[in-house]
Amino acid sequence: MLIQAKTRFFHGFSCGFLVAMSLIGLSRGQAADLQSPAVPIGDSVDTLRFKDIRFLERELSEFGKQKAYVIICINRTCPLVQRYLPKLNRMSKKFSGAGVQFIGLNVSEDSISDIANHAIATTCDFPFVKDIDHNCVRALGVKRTPEAVVLDANFRLSYRGRIDNQYRIGGALPKPSSNDLESAISAVVAGDPVAVSETPVDGCLITVSPVAELKDQLNFTDDVATLMHQHCVECHRTGSEAPFALTNYEDVAAHGEMIAEVVRDRRMPPWYASSEDKHFINHRGLSRDERETILQWVKEGMQRGEAKEFDEPAPIQTWSLGKPDKIIRAAESHNIPTDGYVPYKYSLLPYVFLHDTWLDAIQIVSDNPRVLHHCNLLAIPLGKKLSDAYFITGKVPGSQPLTIDSEVGILIPRGTALALQIHYTTTGQPEKCRISLGLNYAGGLINKQFRHLLVKNTTFSIPPGDGNHRVSKSETLDTQTTGLGLFTHMHLRGKDMIFLAHYPDGSSERLLTIPNYNFDWQMGYRWTPNSRQFPANTRFECIAHFDNSEFNPFNPDAEATVIEGQQTYHEMMYGFYFYTRDNEQLNLQINPKNGRVIR
Repeated sequence: MLIQAKTRFFHGFSCGFLVAMSLIGLSRGQAADLQSPAVPIGDSVDTLRFKDIRFLERELSEFGKQKAYVIICINRTCPLVQRYLPKLNRMSKKFSGAGVQFIGLNVSEDSISDIANHAIATTCDFPFVKDIDHNCVRALGVKRTPEAVVLDANFRLSYRGRIDNQYRIGGALPKPSSNDLESAISAVVAGDPVAVSETPVDGCLITVSPVAELKDQLNFTDDVATLMHQHCVECHRTGSEAPFALTNYEDVAAHGEMIAEVVRDRRMPPWYASSEDKHFINHRGLSRDERETILQWVKEGMQRGEAKEFDEPAPIQTWSLGKPDKIIRAAESHNIPTDGYVPYKYSLLPYVFLHDTWLDAIQIVSDNPRVLHHCNLLAIPLGKKLSDAYFITGKVPGSQPLTIDSEVGILIPRGTALALQIHYTTTGQPEKCRISLGLNYAGGLINKQFRHLLVKNTTFSIPPGDGNHRVSKSETLDTQTTGLGLFTHMHLRGKDMIFLAHYPDGSSERLLTIPNYNFDWQMGYRWTPNSRQFPANTRFECIAHFDNSEFNPFNPDAEATVIEGQQTYHEMMYGFYFYTRDNEQLNLQINPKNGRVIR
């Protein structure tokens, strides 16, 4: 569940786009149901707090000092919401230089991932936000979607009502005769009173979801233990990078409220692809019934039930596939300071491949997993610079070694050295860490080489303050391929990435959407073996957006123009497509003792 993960492809490479959040603030004296009297125009609204797409609690003031804040109640189902979003996006752009912040407040049961995906699908540049408990709805006195609210610079309620009178339930005018929202924004920006501060609203009534029917009182033994073992202990056990174990009642009860929070937010188990992308073999997630079971158990006081001993999962082993055929240890240990940001470290491993070598498994291990954010394994041809290195695989907490299917091998060419790109994190005390690499030689028949296509853009420039900067790139493969999986890599300003396949017949297919990318959870997405074939001359395209705004909680500098670079205060736009060539029949016999071709 609480796996800490970063950048690697196979099983658990551990990113977004918009600001999907839950505004949770309450206005003074506001009643606790949606039918309470509306907040009077002119009243100040107390601090609006929210959770962004990274599940962090934030405040409306973190958008920076604005002349006006425009909050639109939205969801994914109301037809008027969908019809008005293009107009709202144009309006947001029109007022972007006038100190006006637009925010889409999702008031439905949509997940944060669904909300982020909604913004991508509707090409909205302004942030979408989520009111998880409808506290913002109560605070603002709104009743319908797409009802709009305008707050002035001091968070006084200046307008509440419709966007305009063009679209109505069951019909529409050719054009509006009353541009109510736009007129209200213009007045607030100019410091003038709003001529018409409240208007009637058509649309869908905001509905508070019914409380799930409670089961009989739950207990850990009968209702929760199995869920923990199915979804959590893969990483939450002794010897893993997870911050605590969840292998028994005492472990789980000690962290019950935290577990409830991450389950309620659908933050855990970690899965950063769109909810529509469930076709990947490594998909993680809890069903609604499973979520409600955990939440009810915590709410009822976390009863244990009949005492029972459960099979304790085995501690994480250093070499999960058994002792490797070849172990290469970094020549140095790195010292990690007590706090602060640690720039990337690079280690050239003390080994050069004198022969072409075929592998079927690679594992990167750390002797101090708590401090390893992620580690990439790079191959460097002798005589070349580090900038000429190419990616092989990586390590993230909770991930498994890179393993290859039968008759497929990883080729390390003769005259190649290996290097590690390492990102450490601090723990509050001095730490040391040394990385080791384990290699398993392939043996027997190899017919296909494990390959990847890197779709990257290195020429972008992200302007200061731009909250939704688009960067794209595409590459074409001239041979028919079988896809193994996809992986994306960006840095701290990355918001989302979409993978598309454009076929020779002119059709296109969306392969993957990562709507709320998170640098700490760079995950790989694997297809079932032999389930995805792509014809020759398929063009693979990656489209990404970057948030260089002040509101991005991890933005190193919102006033900087950001270019491509290796450090995390730079940016990257890398999309990986892993594949084999369908027409490749190498027919190589490999010596399992050294990974070399048998002559």
